[in-house]
Amino acid sequence: MLAVIFFVILEGVSVQLTSIWFAVGAVVSLLLSFFIGSIWAQIWVFLIVSFLCLLAVRPLAKKYFAPQSHKPTNVDSLIGREAVVKEEINNLESRGLVKVMGQDWTARSQTGENIPAGTIVTVDHIEGVKVFVASREA
Repeated sequence: MLAVIFFVILEGVSVQLTSIWFAVGAVVSLLLSFFIGSIWAQIWVFLIVSFLCLLAVRPLAKKYFAPQSHKPTNVDSLIGREAVVKEEINNLESRGLVKVMGQDWTARSQTGENIPAGTIVTVDHIEGVKVFVASREA
């Protein structure tokens, strides 16, 4: 009974799905103790049940309950798209505007070169509210 309490408290503190499997093994061993008095049988059942729970359920639980580090957004779909320069891109003067998929974006040149209005460019990456573009010739 103490093992069950210990592993449940440990899981509550860590919240990393590290000890709940041992709590399940401890509960099964506790139930077994009502029918079989052998401590070795209880230990083996505890180890086997804990290991099987760990192998079977932990990968699924981590997949569905772990926070995702990167959630793709609609902005990710702009990378690699062609854009038309509406206002000359000049990194030194912090100027530049492009139209990508019908939306105007503040733009900077990936290479640092000035890019004149009317040029077709490709979106390389996005930082905040700025797209970094490269000339198709580059």
